[in-house]
Amino acid sequence: MQEALTLARKAGAIGEVPVGAVVVKQGAIIGRGWNHPIAAHDPTAHAEIIAIREAARTLGNYRLMDTTLYVTLEPCAMCAGAMVHARVSRLVFGAPDPRAGAAGSLFNIVQTPALNHRVDLAAGVLAEQCGELLKVFFSQRR
Repeated sequence: MQEALTLARKAGAIGEVPVGAVVVKQGAIIGRGWNHPIAAHDPTAHAEIIAIREAARTLGNYRLMDTTLYVTLEPCAMCAGAMVHARVSRLVFGAPDPRAGAAGSLFNIVQTPALNHRVDLAAGVLAEQCGELLKVFFSQRR
């Protein structure tokens, strides 16, 4: 999660919402990402999507079995859906997102029995640090 926080700070430094993500397999980081939809002119350029894409390229496979995705903010519906499709084994997130969270706050896409894969979930890891990044970012813009 510390690496995800570092990546979140990178996003914040370029004016993007400070969210960072890493995908880990067998103790090694195989994918990294930070939010940059504004700079990329890409609404899908969320930290999780970028990290999942890099991990898939690293493995040479779109299935990310036996991986853990660490992200500083609870994933949105798009990112949660991507995790299910990629077969990410475990999700660890920091701050909850009561407005758009799709891993327990608003929806729980990653664990719904209606889909063909469920992701193990650990919420609230370094939540205070992750949440503080977001609070500071948004307070500077208001």
